[in-house]
Amino acid sequence: MIHLCILIMTRTFMLRLCLPIFILFSTLQRSYALPHSSTPYGWASAVGDDESSVRTPLRGASSLLGVVENEVNSKSSGEVSQSAFELGLGQGANADIGIPFTFKDVENPQPIRGDLGSTDPGPRTYAYDRLNPNTFAPPGSDSGEVTQGKWPLGLSHNRILPGHAGWSRQENTDDLPGATAMAGVDMKLAPWAYRELHWHQANEWSLVLNGSVRVQTMNEDGETFTDDVTAGDVWYFPSGVPHSLQALDEGAEFMLVFDQGDFSDGGTSLITEMFLRNPKEVLSKNFQAPLSDFDEMPQDQLYIFNGTPAPKNLSEQIVPGPGGVASGNSSYTYHLSKQEAYETPGGSIKIIDPISFPIAKMFSAALVTIKPGAMREIHWHGTSDEWGFFLAGNARVSVYQAPTSGATIDFSAGDISYVKATATHYIENTGDEDVVFLEMLQATRFTDISVGQWLKLTPKEIIKDTLHVPDSFLDNLSANKQYVIQGNRNLTALADGIIGLVVEFVVAIDEARVRFTDDAHFFFVFLFLFHCLPH
Repeated sequence: MIHLCILIMTRTFMLRLCLPIFILFSTLQRSYALPHSSTPYGWASAVGDDESSVRTPLRGASSLLGVVENEVNSKSSGEVSQSAFELGLGQGANADIGIPFTFKDVENPQPIRGDLGSTDPGPRTYAYDRLNPNTFAPPGSDSGEVTQGKWPLGLSHNRILPGHAGWSRQENTDDLPGATAMAGVDMKLAPWAYRELHWHQANEWSLVLNGSVRVQTMNEDGETFTDDVTAGDVWYFPSGVPHSLQALDEGAEFMLVFDQGDFSDGGTSLITEMFLRNPKEVLSKNFQAPLSDFDEMPQDQLYIFNGTPAPKNLSEQIVPGPGGVASGNSSYTYHLSKQEAYETPGGSIKIIDPISFPIAKMFSAALVTIKPGAMREIHWHGTSDEWGFFLAGNARVSVYQAPTSGATIDFSAGDISYVKATATHYIENTGDEDVVFLEMLQATRFTDISVGQWLKLTPKEIIKDTLHVPDSFLDNLSANKQYVIQGNRNLTALADGIIGLVVEFVVAIDEARVRFTDDAHFFFVFLFLFHCLPH
């Protein structure tokens, strides 16, 4: 009796264990059509894919070729219903005005500008549309094709290094084929990390974006140079001059600009590679050292690597050479962070070129700050392409390229811009924070042609006969370059109707909220502004 009970219990246990597994397998076989086959994996026959089974064939019938009656599908539409989208503030204004607008709070952005364009049912990536409203819904002034002038560094492949030592990413003609004069490398060094001893075929100009760096070099005359630079400062190394970089205790990020559009940082000459590519016998003879001195030599390039903290006292690392220490006009750094900016009502500008930084013979730059609503005036550069980098904020740029092409492009922090020589352009702040922008030229002096100044300094009759503008327009122009022009923070103020008034109200409320931190004061300001709206 005991044996019978044990047998029944065992069979019951096995049935309870196996039955769910059997049911699960059967369900999977029905739901996912697991094939029945005598082959080892159950998918292919002995001669390849089994297309003769009861399963749906790989290819359709010939009856689907050509004309098919009643093909119209009422459930599919190429239009987006009006209830499914909304326009951004200012988007519905006349396309020729070209009001800047944002898709920031718009759920379903559409490529419509005034009475131009039509809805887009997709497929789409909405994040791209929100970042690029002037590309997705361009102003009516855009025309033809303009050389591609934007590259987001966020799309550049990032080279990340072991030990959290740092990273680098670059832009060159692989990304912007038209950017033939200059290329950029964005590089980060962790605290005390090195960019190993190296040299380039191209000239290198750099702006420190954050943190601090110790730079060291030696030139052909045996002159040495060591200096610490911080955010906002600049260094320059001519082609062939060896140098090294070490981040200080807070780490550092910097933007490197090279005067070759096809420059690749992967093609840099490295001290480790140079040692590895010479026989040890040659190294021993050249440096008058025993072979054992090279036993611990790295077996691969270091590129970026962690290092020993540098002494705080800079003088401890200054090694005078037979040519002495480079100084004055031979200095390889310029402390632009300490230069006072040229202020305008709309922002500020700092210019650095060979006049103030002689060793950087063909590198001229402007570091421009543009307040919300303001713009870098319409201008062009006569002899050099412009390579640009956006450090902060959101902006748009319209480029006119001869004879009839024009394009408007949106930029945000981390984007690189490129405009060909003699092409007119501006930079308009379309956000609610300052735009900070780096303008780079290959020139012995930073120069531009201001369109406003040109019109002012041309006889009135010529301008009026050509453009048919009133005297008041010409009288309001300045004989001096404006660089950065102040503008209304309410970018949609020129839009017709109540939209402009509502936006002005919202902007005023926002400014009042910042100015009046006390809730009671803000409440009374709100009531006053609301009372000012037309009823």
